[in-house]
Amino acid sequence: MPTYQDLIGKQAPSFSLPNHDGSNFDFKPGEDSRPVALFFYPESGSYGCTRQACQFRDAVVENVTFSAEKVRLIGISPDSVEKQKQFVEKHNLPFPVLSDSEKQVAGIYHIPRGMMGITPVARVTVVIDAKGVVRDTLDATMNYGAHQKFVEKWLTKLENEAEPGAGTEAAPATSAES
Repeated sequence: MPTYQDLIGKQAPSFSLPNHDGSNFDFKPGEDSRPVALFFYPESGSYGCTRQACQFRDAVVENVTFSAEKVRLIGISPDSVEKQKQFVEKHNLPFPVLSDSEKQVAGIYHIPRGMMGITPVARVTVVIDAKGVVRDTLDATMNYGAHQKFVEKWLTKLENEAEPGAGTEAAPATSAES
C-alpha cells in the first residue's frame, strides 16, 4: 500500500478543492515557482490543529522566510467549507484552508487516518519545491509544533539551493574517505 513518503522525489499531484470562502482552489505544483507547504490536519478548531495553524499564521507575520513571495502555505482537513470559514475568520488565517470532506486529496497524497485510526486524517506536512517535486514529509500527529519548524528548515534549504553556485561545491568527505 503506497504511503505519502512514496511521493518524495516525484511530481506532486495536482488537485482542486473548495476553499474556506467557497471558491474553487486549483493547485498545480510548480506553476508559480514558489515552494509549497501542504499541511494536512485532522479537525479545524481542535486544540492541536488550532495551535498548528496559528503557528503558521504567526510565522507569516514574524518570519520573512514565510512571506507570500517565498512560499505558499495551504491547510487541508476533512471539515466542511462552513467549518473552515469559521476557523479562518476566528483565527485570521492568511492562507487557503481547504475542505477535503471526501478525503479525495488525502487519498492521492496517501495520508492515512491519524492516532491509530482515531482521527480522519493524520497530521502530515508535505514540502514541495518550486518545480513541483515533493521534497520531504513529516508525520507528527501529536507534535503539532514540529510542522512549522520542519517547513522553515526546508524553506531555508530550498533557498540555499536556489542561490547561484549552490550545489557546485565538493561534497564533504565521508568517514570511509578519511
